[in-house]
Amino acid sequence: MLRRRLLYPLAVVLLLGQMAFAMVTTAVQQSPTIDEPVYVATAEVYRQQHSLVYNPEHPPLAKLVMAAGLAFADPELDAPNRVNQSYLGRHLLYESGNNPFELMLAARLPIILLTLLFGLAVLFFARDVAGPWAGLIALALYAFSPDVIAHGALATLDVPAAGFVLVTFWMLWRARDKPRLYLPLAGVALGAALATRMNTLAVVPVALLLALLAPAVFPASGKWRQLGARVLGAIGVGLVAVAVVWLVYLAVDPRLRWTTPATLPHPGGLKGLAVDLLPFPQAYRDGVLIQFVFESRTFNGFLLGEAYRGSLWYYLPVALLIKTPIGMMLLWLAGVITLLVKKWIAALYLLLPAGVLMLVAMTGSRDYGTRYVIFMPMLLAVAAGAVVLIRWRWAWIPTAALIAFVGVSSLLTFPYYLPYSNEAFGGTSNTHNNLHDSNVDWGQDLPRLAERLRTKYPGEPVWLVYKGAGVPGYYGIEGRNPLTVPVDQVHGLLVVSDSRVALARNQLERLLDTSTPIDQVGYSITIYRR
Repeated sequence: MLRRRLLYPLAVVLLLGQMAFAMVTTAVQQSPTIDEPVYVATAEVYRQQHSLVYNPEHPPLAKLVMAAGLAFADPELDAPNRVNQSYLGRHLLYESGNNPFELMLAARLPIILLTLLFGLAVLFFARDVAGPWAGLIALALYAFSPDVIAHGALATLDVPAAGFVLVTFWMLWRARDKPRLYLPLAGVALGAALATRMNTLAVVPVALLLALLAPAVFPASGKWRQLGARVLGAIGVGLVAVAVVWLVYLAVDPRLRWTTPATLPHPGGLKGLAVDLLPFPQAYRDGVLIQFVFESRTFNGFLLGEAYRGSLWYYLPVALLIKTPIGMMLLWLAGVITLLVKKWIAALYLLLPAGVLMLVAMTGSRDYGTRYVIFMPMLLAVAAGAVVLIRWRWAWIPTAALIAFVGVSSLLTFPYYLPYSNEAFGGTSNTHNNLHDSNVDWGQDLPRLAERLRTKYPGEPVWLVYKGAGVPGYYGIEGRNPLTVPVDQVHGLLVVSDSRVALARNQLERLLDTSTPIDQVGYSITIYRR
């Protein structure tokens, strides 16, 4: 009996242990992705200068988490005030005498720890819904998710925001039994989500409505008084969330020294009124307006081998179909159906927030990656655990087989989790033919490229078209830009980031058409000979 009791925690430790190993390995091996230098530099400005001036389009909480790790590295920050935030990130990492490897690892490790803690939230949420075996199934899917591993290993905001959303609805689920304890905790988690990314505003109405399903936090007789008590409980959740957002901003700058940029447009109308009515600091409201500016622009996209301008409403569902392990999708589907049939009330706490966030993400203008819907492998992992409610004697056999399929698919892509795609779409090596940007090539492979050029192509002339935030020269990569000289002068190795290949036009397209691919680095950079 004791051995059986020990097997469960041992399985949890093994699942989270392999996930931690995978995330730390990728964090150590990868150069900064495109967004990370801005977040890391902003985090250091928070720590040293207590200023909100940089990266106002995103709230501070996840960057404060990164700052906790950076405190151990204590980097030098000598950039002049009010410079471009992209320049600030590059300067901090590569031009201030700091070690970019140490800084990035220091910023990434707290996010890795947070990702592992969210794994425990997945486990306990699923246990609460359908029992201990459901928790283990959910944790297995979470811990083997290539997307969660890839983005949980980066100093970015996507996994922290999605994780806090998950915890919010877990606390609301528990509030059905103990509202006095868990409704305030739901408010804290909701506030943390709002203080991490602004897209989480979409789940506020859902969270407040589900708070109404919790019993009254104080005794009330009569139908209307009970309803009033429940409404007060929901209002309390909202007030706690608002307070958390304010506390996060005050933690950065207790004096809230923020000035609205003179060039920031105000949309007016209902959209502008909605922003003005948000009960948050001015810096937060202005950040929402900056997001509106981004959403009004037109960006390049790439899907299933076709480049395009603008956004496609079906981009994210297709991208998820490509980048999610097949066994995982089948268990998601089985779990969703089981929930709807066997325990529909739980579906409100899992499928409703996932659906709302998915619909909002599908209306976005940037078709850049499944990181915008990273909440799906979290919430649907919990839903998948509901397959244990299927009362069929041999149901555990296909369930175990699908989990094993997911595990093998995930382990085989190690340590290249960012460019993962499932076997139906050609696997990790073929992702660049179907997707671009953070789905496959986010500028993460400069160290691997440097090693490949040094060991396999020493002394050969290199022409480099790199898309990313890293500085190739720092890694010993000396490459000329082939787009600045006539085509007939480009001879030798042509090294191109796959995101640039996907959107190649004009001279780059001519160069690629007359070159021969000979090698691939990290499944994100292609080497051609010309």
